[in-house]
Amino acid sequence: MSKLINISELSKKLRIIHPKDNKPMNYILRYWEKEFKQIKPKIINNRRYYSEDQVEIIKLIKYLLKDKGMTIKGAKIVLNSKINKLDEYNYDSLKANYYKLNIKEKSNKLLTRLKNLKKYGKKNTS
Repeated sequence: MSKLINISELSKKLRIIHPKDNKPMNYILRYWEKEFKQIKPKIINNRRYYSEDQVEIIKLIKYLLKDKGMTIKGAKIVLNSKINKLDEYNYDSLKANYYKLNIKEKSNKLLTRLKNLKKYGKKNTS
């Protein structure tokens, strides 16, 4: 069973937070949910919960919209395109760039954890 995270946790994880008060801007995720058929959160007690697969799709949507500056219509075309599957193997493709960025972020997190582990020992590695 995959871990589910709620909408506020996801907003924080994706850094979709208000710059002044650091509150999660959940309305953006709810809007994307209406626009992109690929986003289907589980609703339990009127709260949205996202699976790991859903988080990956939303990360890709955020990358296309925010980092690449695409319109919603353009992002929909990329997500719905059959060519998109082949696009993953093209070194300069949008998805290849997204995966490179994703790997870079994960590598940086691992390096930070390793440095903290070396510096502080096992206690403070969260």
